[in-house]
Amino acid sequence: MANERKFIAENVRRVLLKEYLMKEVSRAGFGGLDVQRTPMGTRVTLVTERPGIVIGRRGAAIKNLTRAIEEDFKFDNPQVEVQEVESPNLNAQIMAEKLAFALERGWHFRRAGHSTLRRVMESGARGCHIIIAGKLTGQRHRTEKFKDGYIKFCGETKLTNMDRGYAVAKLKPGVIGVTVEIMHPDAKLPDEVDVAIPAEAAEKFPDLAELINKKEAPIVAVEVREKAEESAEAEEPEEPVEASSGAEEGEQ
Repeated sequence: MANERKFIAENVRRVLLKEYLMKEVSRAGFGGLDVQRTPMGTRVTLVTERPGIVIGRRGAAIKNLTRAIEEDFKFDNPQVEVQEVESPNLNAQIMAEKLAFALERGWHFRRAGHSTLRRVMESGARGCHIIIAGKLTGQRHRTEKFKDGYIKFCGETKLTNMDRGYAVAKLKPGVIGVTVEIMHPDAKLPDEVDVAIPAEAAEKFPDLAELINKKEAPIVAVEVREKAEESAEAEEPEEPVEASSGAEEGEQ
């Protein structure tokens, strides 16, 4: 039981650290947190949209964060690294915070949801799922969902390919929760199989590889069948018409 309590306490401490950093670097666009224990101490990797705000002038802001992480959360010798998000529109946490901020500014939830969904899909995501829950139009709780593309709800595919972000919008009627799930552009689904073409088939049918890469399976089947029939007809030997006619005249 001692080991189990130790693991639980460690995870609780990391969750509290994540919530603290989300509030502290909200202006910089919090995109994620990674905590790793090393022989030299604790490496804290902070992903943000604008790293300059987190670092501050002459590194003053990041020094204050490092001091708070060490004193308040009891991490040994923390080393804070700040990384910039390559594509903010594909980061689920950043998009969730932007959607929550749009709702706080007075955007209608449908307009904000569709706008966020369109931005994510236009950036190259394979799929996006947005959930807005709370007092949207009246005094009763409602849940609205916006989705497009490929979405996985469970299993290893969801854990490896789906990025999840959560934010809260505080409005006068109450609190609205915003959840954004994005499937990465380079995600590979289990049903996607790469077909290896033999060298002989590639030489015989040069357009076969292009058709397979376009994933036009019915067209590939028709093209292969037609080309196979054409090649079979071309290879069939011609009937010896003259020899048979001469043999018949000799018999007469």
